[in-house]
Amino acid sequence: MRGSCFGWGMRLRQFTARRAERLALVLFALIALGAPTLARADNVVARDFSTYRPSIAATRISSKDAPKIDGDISDAVWSKAPVIDEFYQLEPHEGQPGSAKTVVRILYDENNLYFALRAYDDPSQITAKVKVRDGEIDQDDVFRIYLDPNMTRRDAYVFEVNPLGARREGLIQNNSDVLYEWNTLWDAKAKIVSDGWAVEVAIPFRSISYERGRKDWGFDLFRLIRRKNERIRWSAIDIRIPSRDVSRSGTLTGIEDPAEGLGLEARLFGTLRYRRVWDKPGDADANARPSGNFYYKLTPDLTSTLTFNTDFSDAPLDARQVNITRFALFYPETRDFFLQDAAAFEFGGNNMNNDQNARPFFSRNIGLVNGTATDLNAGLKLSGRYGGFDIGALSVKTADSPGAPGQILSAVRVTTPVLEESKVGLIYTNGDPTGETNNQVGGADFQYRNSHVFGSNTLEGDVYYERSKSSLFGDDDSWGFSVNYPNEPWNGNFRFKQVGDNFAPALGFVARPGIREYNGQIVNRTRFSDGYVRWVEAGTWWDIFTGLDNNLQSRLNGAWTGAFTNDGDFFLFETWNDNERVSAPFTLPRNVVVPAGDFTFEVFHGRVESSYSRPVALILDVQCCGFFNGQLLQTDTTLDIRPDSTFSFKLRHIMDAIDLPSGKVTIHIGSINAGVNFTPDMQLLAQAQYDNVSDQFGFSLRYRWEFSPGSELLVAAGDNATIAGGRYLSHESALSIRLGHTFRL
Repeated sequence: MRGSCFGWGMRLRQFTARRAERLALVLFALIALGAPTLARADNVVARDFSTYRPSIAATRISSKDAPKIDGDISDAVWSKAPVIDEFYQLEPHEGQPGSAKTVVRILYDENNLYFALRAYDDPSQITAKVKVRDGEIDQDDVFRIYLDPNMTRRDAYVFEVNPLGARREGLIQNNSDVLYEWNTLWDAKAKIVSDGWAVEVAIPFRSISYERGRKDWGFDLFRLIRRKNERIRWSAIDIRIPSRDVSRSGTLTGIEDPAEGLGLEARLFGTLRYRRVWDKPGDADANARPSGNFYYKLTPDLTSTLTFNTDFSDAPLDARQVNITRFALFYPETRDFFLQDAAAFEFGGNNMNNDQNARPFFSRNIGLVNGTATDLNAGLKLSGRYGGFDIGALSVKTADSPGAPGQILSAVRVTTPVLEESKVGLIYTNGDPTGETNNQVGGADFQYRNSHVFGSNTLEGDVYYERSKSSLFGDDDSWGFSVNYPNEPWNGNFRFKQVGDNFAPALGFVARPGIREYNGQIVNRTRFSDGYVRWVEAGTWWDIFTGLDNNLQSRLNGAWTGAFTNDGDFFLFETWNDNERVSAPFTLPRNVVVPAGDFTFEVFHGRVESSYSRPVALILDVQCCGFFNGQLLQTDTTLDIRPDSTFSFKLRHIMDAIDLPSGKVTIHIGSINAGVNFTPDMQLLAQAQYDNVSDQFGFSLRYRWEFSPGSELLVAAGDNATIAGGRYLSHESALSIRLGHTFRL
């Protein structure tokens, strides 16, 4: 497993999330259940999937003949479209045809790409519970469309739709990450019919970036049958290739002369806002203000964005955390304006994807001054591709805030592909949100990837160097490298990182300066056919920190065994040894002190995740027992309840029960997310969070209705309060009503 960079308590939660995503899990005792047998190599079809690269030519139609996007694929125009009906399983039976027939047709006119997707199945067995825009629709049956308009074989768009017509889109970056925070205008409608389900999709050419004149695009299709956890794909039929990888996708040909228009798009909003600070009598205000984003395509592949009075009322609450480490906590970005082009600013490859420490640019620092949010008056962004370079550039002017005048904050990221699957790049940031220092960061990285090592295995490597210049801290640097071998049955990785004592990126994130880190893991996975268990894996990991003087600060090493069942359940058992050298005392909540000294303790970790195909899904994560010469019992329990497609509830409780010689503390964090999903384009979402350390209660209620593509009504209300001694004391309440529309020319 992967180690963390930010200390034991944070490491626990980051380990949990990463394993759930990447390793999945199980107790070794499950191997005996169902008496599974090893998958046999003779269950393969005649295709040579190591070289198989299917191709399909899209048929052009007149825009006046375009299909109506309503989920009814009986429109006569679909008879003109080429048919794709050759799909193969990635799992459970690699290389075999899908257990249910899948048919896809493709058309295009000057404005849009059109897809008719037909999934044959028993309608009573279809998993379809998520009916929310940008929700976790891969908990259901789902179709995915991959588009790589520039044939990079590294970066792509992904569009997803489930049987209820719920949609989600994202950006694939360098075959390693999917950024679902990205949003664009497109349309899809779905219907469950007597012999399965059907979808119609329209993706406007103006919603994606593409190289002018290129007729051949990277292209792939994917279908998930959730109750069987059966993954089906058109191309890249190799179980070792993750779903986010487009290096071996097929080809969509014949795309000629899409209409570019003027390349101008305006997303305009009018917002009414009311805010009251209850701690200050008379401190209330109401206002109306316009805001908006203007987009201009300098080329079909390069977009400039101008924003003014940027509105963040659609941002959800930050997940509440209580720090039980001696290092800073990381809170991810949640604001759409910055998430839209997040991929353009990613730096360092696996060095940063798996460890946020020493990140040179972290957009959350823009609009946040000493923990207090501030508005953005205006901003300018540039993103896309030009002359063989991928470009991300951002400069914003923040509003004045108490104790800090408005600042101009900027970041630039440029990369270019090399060696077919790799890339090299530069990054530069300038500015300090507080205005207290002059601060710049410059850096360079090389991200290597080769998907043809030892046959069709993949090898990845990343190297980065960055240097900060601060009028307060002086100059210092951070550098590192990583090697990753993400294959089966064996995979592993190693990462080294050094962060200087005075490395201080004002627009970045540093949790643990003055360290050298050595992190790695080795994993073996065995797959089975039939039976109860699909695969079992076992591995070992280590995470070692020293100071720049090479004196040990932390050493963690452990082992785990885990598995994934054909029903979609996960299980894990893990143990590790933790050795910590604490150079200075630090204080936990309730004034429980961890003294300076050397500590060695054992930790045991178990996790169970039930399948999301069931109406009620349970995640139970338990860790104990050693903790700095004392005891820690940590539980993290989540219930995901979806009685039908209209209502959804997610209840989560985290407990840290700490018993040290210096004192005891029990921390509780509770949260509730509830949704009423009227249609895939209309939701009422509520969030509530509370922890017993700060006694802070946060509440958010958002109603969103996209009544036509690009037109939206958003009503958001929130309250921040203290609950103590049986009293509810509100500190700040807010209400906003926003109406927006997108104009394209």
